Amino acid sequence: MSALLTAACAVPAAGAVLTAALPAGSTEARRSTTKAVALGVSAVTLALAAAVAVRFDPHGARYQLTESYSWIRSFGISFSLGVDGIGAVLALLTAVLVPVIMLASWHDADPPVPAASGGAGAAPDDTFENRRRTQGFFALILAVEAMVIVSFYATDLFVFYVFFEAMLIPMYFLIGGFGDRAGGPESARQRSYAAVKFLLYNLLGGLVMLAAVIGLYVIAQDQGFATFDLPTLTSAIADGKLQLSGTASKALFLGFFFAFAVKAPLWPLHTWLPNAMGEATAGTAVLITAVVDKVGTFAMLRFCLGLFPDASKTFAPAILVLSVIGIIYGALLAIGQKDIKRLVAYASISHFGFIIMGIFALTSQGQSGATLYMVNHGISTAAWMLVAGFLISRRGSRLIADYGGVQKVAPVLAGTFLIGGLATLSLPGLAPFVSEFLVLVGTFTRYPAIGIIATFGIVLAALYALLLYQRTMTGPVKAEVSAMPDLKVRELAVVAPLVALTILLGVYPKPLTDLVNPAVNATLSQVHQSDPAPTHPVAATSGGAHK
Repeated sequence: MSALLTAACAVPAAGAVLTAALPAGSTEARRSTTKAVALGVSAVTLALAAAVAVRFDPHGARYQLTESYSWIRSFGISFSLGVDGIGAVLALLTAVLVPVIMLASWHDADPPVPAASGGAGAAPDDTFENRRRTQGFFALILAVEAMVIVSFYATDLFVFYVFFEAMLIPMYFLIGGFGDRAGGPESARQRSYAAVKFLLYNLLGGLVMLAAVIGLYVIAQDQGFATFDLPTLTSAIADGKLQLSGTASKALFLGFFFAFAVKAPLWPLHTWLPNAMGEATAGTAVLITAVVDKVGTFAMLRFCLGLFPDASKTFAPAILVLSVIGIIYGALLAIGQKDIKRLVAYASISHFGFIIMGIFALTSQGQSGATLYMVNHGISTAAWMLVAGFLISRRGSRLIADYGGVQKVAPVLAGTFLIGGLATLSLPGLAPFVSEFLVLVGTFTRYPAIGIIATFGIVLAALYALLLYQRTMTGPVKAEVSAMPDLKVRELAVVAPLVALTILLGVYPKPLTDLVNPAVNATLSQVHQSDPAPTHPVAATSGGAHK
């Protein structure tokens, strides 16, 4: 039994403990040591996640590199891990983004300088709390990474639930304790509100899921399956050995789906996201939308469709309606935003609508596109948001109206911001285009009306992305941005790999599709679905010419 999956989960967890335990200090040298240790741990985690993806055989078993350690034997609970193509790709995405987030957030946790101390050259506030800020911030990021990776690898339903809920705690402190310093005098109160709202929404979803988990266990136990092991349960359901009544299946499906829809987030359960992303630092905002929220959409594929195939087909049309509303609603509200970070948040709500639409279209193109969308959205939104964070840190304002003419004084910053925006609107040649195209094709083949309406989201995306660029980067140079410096070496190191991946996966997505397609096909077989047959016959040919 390989221990590679355990290592990929344990390294960031151990790194979080180590980082938090490093000696406190207000000197730059001690803070730099803490940051270097955390970054080094994230690099090792990336190497392990890459090794998992490389060792995964797309033509092999559904779950590979499996590990199982007995935990609560009396309830059939084991710390069981196993990876399929979708989990391998999303864990790798997480491991790629975390060191990028750390580099982008290099100074976000530095102790604040007291207002009365004279500003830039003054010593920071040397209270114990401020001396521990750096250790706490980077330890929390590593803790989130560990819990997210466990969620992608877990094959025990109880283990998944524990880490699905546990990741809320470090995220709560990242939002509420290390928020955006450009929020104005009300920022502390707003951060607290955003953190509490994030926690309450997701805890409510988790509690509903817990009731469904217990309900599923009781039903399975009555039929001789006293286990939380996902492969065992899905196999028993597929073979008819474990039978769920129509009412029970629908109720349990809704319990699971509600929790995942809050996490994703799906309209109308989305309202926590704009607050959380608006008040968090740019790095934490990326951690929320590009990493943590992907656990929700991933779980829809793995748990909702695998455990409740009949209920998934029953509720699919209603979920598609919610998804397309989210696509249009998120895009429209993004167009009307005055705050840069809230604009990106509403754009993400629109994108999650596409992802969930692809999942519940129940076609191979839709689900392959949805999985690719999770990856490509993570990369492109990370690039867009992190460059926006660099912009905001220079000007000290999140308001779009406070910018203008930035491309004339910081052309590299403006250029990378444009690439992030173009990727967000799914420009052909950039990574999100492939995934969005597959989602729309996969949806249209089964639900043409939904597919047609969803295409309007593309037009609206062009509006909010290009209008944001026009209002901030073009036109006369405002006095407040006239001395704005361009991207520095560290910031270029953050943006360059994201831009490179956006272009690479836009022209050559095959490595990802080869990994995820077998898992997608297995998921469709669990719900007894196949792609719709073509409605128009293919013309007969003779000698290469159409008759």
